[in-house]
Amino acid sequence: MTSTTNNGEEKIPFWRDQRFWRVALQVAAVVLVIILLSVLFRNLTGNWTRRGTRFTYSFLTNAASFNIGETLISYTPNDNYARAFLVGLLNSLRVILLGFIFTTIVGTVAGIASFSENWLVRQISRVYVEIVRNTPLLLQLIVWYFTVFLRLPRPDNQIILFNSFYLSNTGIHIPWPSGSLLTWLSVLVLIAGTIVAFMLWTWRTRLIVERGESGQPQLIGIGAIAVISLLLLIFGLGWQIPQSPSSGQVQGGLRLSSEFCGLLFGLTFYTGAFIAEIVRGGIQSVSRGQWEAARSLGLHSGLVMRLVVFPQALRVIIPSLNSQYMNLAKNSSLALAVGFPDVFSVAATSLNQTGRSVELILIIAATYLLLNLIISVVMNQLNRAVQLKER
Repeated sequence: MTSTTNNGEEKIPFWRDQRFWRVALQVAAVVLVIILLSVLFRNLTGNWTRRGTRFTYSFLTNAASFNIGETLISYTPNDNYARAFLVGLLNSLRVILLGFIFTTIVGTVAGIASFSENWLVRQISRVYVEIVRNTPLLLQLIVWYFTVFLRLPRPDNQIILFNSFYLSNTGIHIPWPSGSLLTWLSVLVLIAGTIVAFMLWTWRTRLIVERGESGQPQLIGIGAIAVISLLLLIFGLGWQIPQSPSSGQVQGGLRLSSEFCGLLFGLTFYTGAFIAEIVRGGIQSVSRGQWEAARSLGLHSGLVMRLVVFPQALRVIIPSLNSQYMNLAKNSSLALAVGFPDVFSVAATSLNQTGRSVELILIIAATYLLLNLIISVVMNQLNRAVQLKER
């Protein structure tokens, strides 16, 4: 059935109007979501009423009354739950940040190695990727923890490397900076030197590619910065070398527990396999003509990869890296499987003691959501920086 408007045009009934149904369906979807949330909230409040409890975070000020094996800040069982969560969060951040660094190195090296002209290197890269990415992460964590780090000798028969590294099934002791004022000043100088060296390297690359110059002055500057940095690394950081005054005891340096090492190694090599495939795909996205053009300039394979192919591949690699970094942050919650006290593990212990399941689940969800939003923002900024700018 149709009618005619004042302008003589045929008027479509509303039940045959697609615009009406689009709006109506969206309104219906919103109403259904509101009804569902209302039912869930009513069910939740009803359960709280029957149990004689209510939604509150007042328990965060109560004494946690449980011990945490590894802490970056002072903590005792008499401290409250809020401080226990802070300890767990710092432990999670330690694993995540180190995981970003190591997994990027492993993934990039494995991805580039898949293009190696050496048959053995190329096959090792492929075998590593196929084995690691096709087995569950939880299984790999268990393998690293139980069959690698817990299989190290007992402390009274520990492995000593260069009189500086002590390895046993309770953990690994490594040299570590003292944390004095000189140490922090040296760190600041090293950071500044790294930035200046990167700028010089970029300048030198542009001169070589665009003008065909040797870039020798910039290379000398980078060499000077490298020498100064090396001296600061050796003498400026005030390294504390672990010492073993008696059998089974180690003092000084930094102790990395077996749980931490198992988790870090598992996350690193698991995520690194996926990053290797991302790097491989990014390199393959660069057209064959770019490879041939670079070789026609007389550049050897290493320079072709570093100066021509890899910078272009970054535009494809970085968006996918974003997802892998977020996966690594979320996968760190599997620390519970190897007994490492991350924020998820601390929350699980708190839940068992307080019974505040909703409040603690919201804390965990908000923590990982915030971490991933920060990662996403940083990676999006990096992605914009490497994209081509149209003039």
